[in-house]
Amino acid sequence: MGSAQDVATDPAPWSRPPAEVLAALRTDDGGLSAADAAARLAEVGPNRLPPPEKDPLWKRVLVHFDDVLIYILLVSAVLKAILGDWVDFTVILLVAVVNAAIGFIQEGRAESALDGIRQMLSVHAEARRDGAWAKVDADDVVPGDVVRVRSGDRVPADVRLLQATNLRVEESALTGESVAASKRVDVVDPDAGVGDRTSMLFSGTLVAAGQGVGVVTATGERTEIGRIQTMISEVASLETPLTKQLDRFGKLLAVLILGMAVVMVVIGRVVHDFSVPELVSASIGFAVAAVPEGLPALVTITLALGVQQMARRRAITRKLPAVETLGSVTTICSDKTGTLTKNEMTARRVRTAGRAFDVEGAGYAPVGELTLPGAAGEHRHADLAGDRDLAAVVAVMMLCNDARVVPGEGDDWRLVGEPTEGALRSLGMKAGFDTTGWSRVGLVPFESENKFMATLDRGPDVGPVVHLKGAPDRVLDRCDTQTAADGSAEPLDRAFWEAQIDEIGGRGLRVLAAARRRAEEGTTALDVDDVASGLELCGLVGIVDPPRPEAIDAIAQCRDAGIGVKMITGDHAGTAVAIGREMGIVDAPEPGETPAVLTGAELEAMSTEQLRAVVRDVSVYARTSPEHKIRIVSALQAHGEVVAMTGDGVNDAPALTQADVGVAMGIKGTEATKDAAEVVLADDNFATIERAVEEGRRIYDNIRKSVLFLLPTNGAQSLVILVAVLFGLVLPLAPVQVLWINMITAVTLSLGLAYERAEPDIMSRPPRDPKASILDAAFVRRILVVSLLIGGATLFVFYAERAQGAPLAEAQTTAVTMLALGQLAYLFNCRFLDRSSLTLDVLRGNRVIWVSAAALLALQCVFVYAPFMHDWFAAAPIGLEEWGKTAGLALVVFLLVEVVKAVGRARSRRVRA
Repeated sequence: MGSAQDVATDPAPWSRPPAEVLAALRTDDGGLSAADAAARLAEVGPNRLPPPEKDPLWKRVLVHFDDVLIYILLVSAVLKAILGDWVDFTVILLVAVVNAAIGFIQEGRAESALDGIRQMLSVHAEARRDGAWAKVDADDVVPGDVVRVRSGDRVPADVRLLQATNLRVEESALTGESVAASKRVDVVDPDAGVGDRTSMLFSGTLVAAGQGVGVVTATGERTEIGRIQTMISEVASLETPLTKQLDRFGKLLAVLILGMAVVMVVIGRVVHDFSVPELVSASIGFAVAAVPEGLPALVTITLALGVQQMARRRAITRKLPAVETLGSVTTICSDKTGTLTKNEMTARRVRTAGRAFDVEGAGYAPVGELTLPGAAGEHRHADLAGDRDLAAVVAVMMLCNDARVVPGEGDDWRLVGEPTEGALRSLGMKAGFDTTGWSRVGLVPFESENKFMATLDRGPDVGPVVHLKGAPDRVLDRCDTQTAADGSAEPLDRAFWEAQIDEIGGRGLRVLAAARRRAEEGTTALDVDDVASGLELCGLVGIVDPPRPEAIDAIAQCRDAGIGVKMITGDHAGTAVAIGREMGIVDAPEPGETPAVLTGAELEAMSTEQLRAVVRDVSVYARTSPEHKIRIVSALQAHGEVVAMTGDGVNDAPALTQADVGVAMGIKGTEATKDAAEVVLADDNFATIERAVEEGRRIYDNIRKSVLFLLPTNGAQSLVILVAVLFGLVLPLAPVQVLWINMITAVTLSLGLAYERAEPDIMSRPPRDPKASILDAAFVRRILVVSLLIGGATLFVFYAERAQGAPLAEAQTTAVTMLALGQLAYLFNCRFLDRSSLTLDVLRGNRVIWVSAAALLALQCVFVYAPFMHDWFAAAPIGLEEWGKTAGLALVVFLLVEVVKAVGRARSRRVRA
């Protein structure tokens, strides 16, 4: 006999009688002794899923240096060290290290935020140890333990049932099936799928009703959840649009910088006979000037700020680039239950033989009225005393019911039991039905083969009464009469009821039927044969999981933003389409037209090419399993779509990994799903996804603004050095001075752009093309013009100062100040990508801009007047006249850039026309 942990690899435990499984596990129905359990725990290890494997610390640090622009800086630092310029070496190296530190710290903070909601597995379990039931930590459960579960418990491990009483388990996290699965002790086929293994309970699933006792067959990573978790590693992760663009942009810029440096060295040596040290210094100065070394840090900071903003909006981001990727999403594939809907079943309609009653309210809170439509569109409040037919339906649904609805925190109400029964309990409470004085005498529990539940109840001044609720077809088969409006019995009109069932079902409601029959006095038991015939049909109740109002608004905004929304659900096609239409996912069809919907069976029959041909035209996928999601995502990506995918079950994890952005549910999501996702929703709400998309677009806009700001400043600095070398002039800037101006603008001015608010049209424009460059042709033209303006102003003030006899250090300091003030002026141009900045709006809406401006001026004053800065950076004090010249030229730069923007807007209007 193998070890206890090998039983799951033996012939399937679900297909073997309980006695055989107990023998294979070397245990019995009395459980293990404490000593035996301890020995097995040492052998198999704790009952928990291993955390996702993390890269070593050194690798997580070094990855933040993996950027071609940072490579250029590091090479420049090495050359400075060879030349003995240790100040320059230190400053250059410090910039690269600070960039890496920011990225490392912010990603660590995102992981810490996620850890706060990783509590989805069972904390405790009831196990039989030393012949007595004891509460133990779920981590200490071992194969061979005999455990018991009751309604509301989370199953601690994979368990082969030994006893089951009316046991139903919510397994949607594992199977995707929204209806609780009925469990029994009987053996099943060895080849049965997970959803059909009715003699097994699976780790992490939730007991919805009843109770059971079983023996643990597998723990930790050997459970079904642990086995499926390994599927995640088989799906390759994808690069985000931003990382692709920045990588492409960085390589192109690096080639351009190196090419220009070579040209500059050749001309400087051949034409102007510069010495080797002079050429090396000039080349390093040019490279340092041209490289936007602040860009990686700025992108990281901007994304990190987006992470914090999204966390405040209930979306926790595990990976920084995912914030921006959300902004480029073109399609969102969403689960229905709990994400688009409230995951709180609600009775919407009650149909009796003569009338239809509407039910107000949503969720389990017993708040809302039952109304009866009247003449001229008026509604009157229904009353159980006067509406005897309604009273009959409500009585059945309240008494033939094991759920409880209890007050929670604030205005919330909490369900104890199954969602369907909770909706019926809430219906009875809204109607005012009082169960006081009623007692249950007998019970026929719900079984999947019967599809009904029946109770034998005795009430005040009433003899024993049989109440039955269940699937309409099964209930109709047992009825001979129906309840009339006055509460009396009349002959059953089956054709009428079948038409009503179709009508209510066509609205997307789940239909349940209620029936009753008086029992003979003295009856004390009830079985299936007692409800085979002779019942009185009281009426029908239509139940729905109501859409979240905020999700309906969010879907409308997504459609306005050009983002497609696909609903993937396990519901029947009719229900799915009805919900999709109510949510705005599916448009109301034209007469004679049927909305496009694909069922799981139809999807299974399709080849990959057939699915790709229709995937963009279908908005609703019904009766699907989580395994289908990865096919849908892949088919959409084949068309170039950027896909966000939501999921909560462990089987959803591979599809979330395949998607461009995986979005896990924080409340009902499993550990494996959260680990596979880039974003975790703390409230499981679709509206949070829409807000995250909006935030992603804002972040991308702000990154574009930052790039648009940084590149002309780097272009101006490199232009100054390039012109000086090409014409054999004195360098207006020393390399270390270039690094100074780069550093202070990157950590002050450009940081302010990360806090910019969303542009007014951010959710009315279509998604951007993920293949498009981060800078379009208009922005490239603007960068060139601004580089010439600021660079030209800097050359002008430097050579003007030298012409007036100013010392080199003073002229260079004036040039550095011109760069600082020119960039400060240009910052206000960049606050709006295309709109004019000649408005008072440019002065408000972002106080960080003013803090950044003050910080820049303060740091520049230190550069100009602090003696130690004169030693480090070869600076010198300048007077008010130099400050006045540079400030005036900065204002000219601002106005000329606005002219350039106006020309660009006019060109865009002509192109659109």
